[in-house]
Amino acid sequence: AALGIAAHETGHALQHNVGYAPLAIRNAIVPIAQLGSTLALPLFMAGFILSWPSLADIGILFFLAAVVFQIATLPVEFDASSRAIAMLGDGNYLSQQEIGPARAVLQAAALTYVAAAATAIAQLLRLVMLRRSRD
Repeated sequence: AALGIAAHETGHALQHNVGYAPLAIRNAIVPIAQLGSTLALPLFMAGFILSWPSLADIGILFFLAAVVFQIATLPVEFDASSRAIAMLGDGNYLSQQEIGPARAVLQAAALTYVAAAATAIAQLLRLVMLRRSRD
């Protein structure tokens, strides 16, 4: 597991080195996503409580930025895991018997990002439905 995670992180370094476009896109939206995740719920709640729909809408848009970041993270993480498995196998760091379990660990780690994206999408839909309930 430790070698798999280390190789995964090396996969990110390789992505950076080769100019992997999804990584560049994800990195470019980090500041927007951070701002969005910080301001989204306070703006939405203030707009909801004060019956100021435009403010709630701005909160939803900020949250959307965080959702886009979660979605943009998925190909980056899956690619880093693919690179990790290739490195571990090609470099003979793991035997053929160990590759399967390492792949399973990396897939499980990648699925946490899928769960985070799904949760973010569900939360976005919840905010939209709450906002629409005030119309």
